[in-house]
Amino acid sequence: MSSEVEKQILDAKENLPEVTPTPADFKNQSTAHDLKSRLEWGEPGFTILDVSDREIFNDGHIMGAVAMPMDEVVDRAQGTLEHNRDIYVYGASDEESSTAASQLRQAGFTRVAELRGGLAGWKALGGPTEGRKEALTPPSAGDYNVVARIQESQGKH
Repeated sequence: MSSEVEKQILDAKENLPEVTPTPADFKNQSTAHDLKSRLEWGEPGFTILDVSDREIFNDGHIMGAVAMPMDEVVDRAQGTLEHNRDIYVYGASDEESSTAASQLRQAGFTRVAELRGGLAGWKALGGPTEGRKEALTPPSAGDYNVVARIQESQGKH
């Protein structure tokens, strides 16, 4: 591409930032919003790891998350994931997420993000979940309607 065309594209992006959206940057500490934005942007090139124990994982987890309990996370990741793959890690608490992310980084994984707020943060945004207990929870109106979701978050029903 010629430098003139590149300059025109950059100028257009600078002058119209709301018209030319860009995906969220990868961060070592991410939120459920960051992850959901990335999914909505259409960037499936990452892995979500749930480091909770198996019972907690089976009860409910982010849809598509892979179970890798804390005591096995490094060994299992070494055998299945590329070291430069984008990985989002969450557990039963932010502390557990942080510990797992640190272990993965020390093992040579270069793009590991702690998912702050974990499953609760994901559910608060209406992110899809799966699991035994999740299947028993009937969907609310907010699962299908943005206005209802806003009203639910404001305590109005």
